[in-house]
Amino acid sequence: MDNNYIEINDLNSPELSIYANRNESQLFHINEPDLGIFIAESPNVIERALDAGYEPISFLMEKTSVDNKVEALINRWKSARVYLGEMEVLEQITGFKLTRGVLCAMKRKEYPEVKSLCEDAKRIAILENVVNPTNVGAIFRSAAALNVDAVLLSPACSDPLYRRAARVSMGTVFQVPWTFFPKEEGPWQIKGMDLLHELGFKMAAMALDNRAISIGDDRLAKEEKLAIILGTEGEGLCEDTISKCDYTVMIPMSHGVDSLNVAAASAVAFWELCK
Repeated sequence: MDNNYIEINDLNSPELSIYANRNESQLFHINEPDLGIFIAESPNVIERALDAGYEPISFLMEKTSVDNKVEALINRWKSARVYLGEMEVLEQITGFKLTRGVLCAMKRKEYPEVKSLCEDAKRIAILENVVNPTNVGAIFRSAAALNVDAVLLSPACSDPLYRRAARVSMGTVFQVPWTFFPKEEGPWQIKGMDLLHELGFKMAAMALDNRAISIGDDRLAKEEKLAIILGTEGEGLCEDTISKCDYTVMIPMSHGVDSLNVAAASAVAFWELCK
């Protein structure tokens, strides 16, 4: 066995604390003032993270998961330690069943600036206070599939690099450019909307409102640069956000249904507005 492959049986091993004893918020702050780390799960997600330039620290996997694809991933960064154990041991360490038995601790990277991310984009999505990691991951998967150039997130949104978000996205969080609006600048609308207007974007708030136009309205398709804004689960967008937008847009419904889950609504919006 390669020297970088280490069999584990002791649940108290300090090398495994990032997998066993730290939540995702703690991992985010673990190296302050330097950047933190995150955990990627499953070979496909790990592969896309490596393709995007993220640096692995270590791998944790079930012994029987070391197949040709996993070995190829490990060989891309041979300095990373690989911890191997039986599935029963790993479930005790992580607290959950591993997807295809593979986790990878990786270093975070600096967020790009909003301006540099969006100045050449035509269609972007903005997520306002979307806190469910599953919804964030599903929105990214739709964004990747349906021609969204970039995703911007308000500071209260769930982190796209959280394990569940990245896994639900099928690793597309590493393919679609994204960043957070700076928290220190206050509510994202104050400077964020002004900057995007300066870059030529019109704002389309996805919201139930008497002033709303249909998502199929020709004016939306004709806009050269459009930002599609989606709000938090349940409450939707802030009134201040809606009032500052150029358009309020709704998806026509039937059978008395008044709204869709934000992830489902994003797929409809991206399909119609990002052609």
